[in-house]
Amino acid sequence: MDKDYVMRIAGTIREQLVSMTDIAILMSWGIHEFMATVYKDLPGLKFKVNGRLFQGYVLICLNGSDYYEVYLQNEEGSRCISDEVCFDELGELIDRYIESGTDKDEYDKFCSTQGTFLFRVT
Repeated sequence: MDKDYVMRIAGTIREQLVSMTDIAILMSWGIHEFMATVYKDLPGLKFKVNGRLFQGYVLICLNGSDYYEVYLQNEEGSRCISDEVCFDELGELIDRYIESGTDKDEYDKFCSTQGTFLFRVT
């Protein structure tokens, strides 16, 4: 696969993810190591996360149907969390698997507890 094409796709994915996702949510994932990649013969973006629910790599790949496929990868293996994601759904989908989960009340309680711990005066 053409390297320039892969780099353009990775750049577009990164731009869409960052512009469509609240910065506080992105920061909660502990993102680092952005890199262009080819996975399953699809161009994409790979980055490392250190979230509350998942630690490892997230891969976002552009498929032939003009949708994204999103994979989570760590020492346990690789799994597809969705094979048909629009650009404006990426942040919400990834956050559900990396950080917030599906129980909003539980996550709000966790955040409140963490906030109290982080901002306490000793």
